Amino acid sequence: MAIVKTVLKFVLGLFFVGAGEMHFLRPEFYLKIMPPYLPWHWELVFVSGVFEVALGVLLLIPLTTRLAAWGLIALLIAIFPANIYVYQNQELIPDFGPTMHLVRLPLQGVLILWAWWYTRPDRRV
Repeated sequence: MAIVKTVLKFVLGLFFVGAGEMHFLRPEFYLKIMPPYLPWHWELVFVSGVFEVALGVLLLIPLTTRLAAWGLIALLIAIFPANIYVYQNQELIPDFGPTMHLVRLPLQGVLILWAWWYTRPDRRV
């Protein structure tokens, strides 16, 4: 099980590094899904991208894995309103279709549980 957990940690970490990089490569995508009640859209897209990259990298370092996992959980909770906003305004990303918009909401919970797995200390004998 330890090997599976380690492999999945790298998958999760690299997923967040890649997602964070997209904030800089395609910021227009993230800007259009920002809820209008939030200020500083450009800055929030930039900061969330920085945090995604940094936390993804820190997840891969054993000394910082637990802290990074808690950070990812906090980040996923913080960005959840944008997912709700996009679900309510599906015309912002019409290529996804209604099913994909709906699937994105519980997927956030899956990512939170996945990150939470790395907040637990390893119990090796």
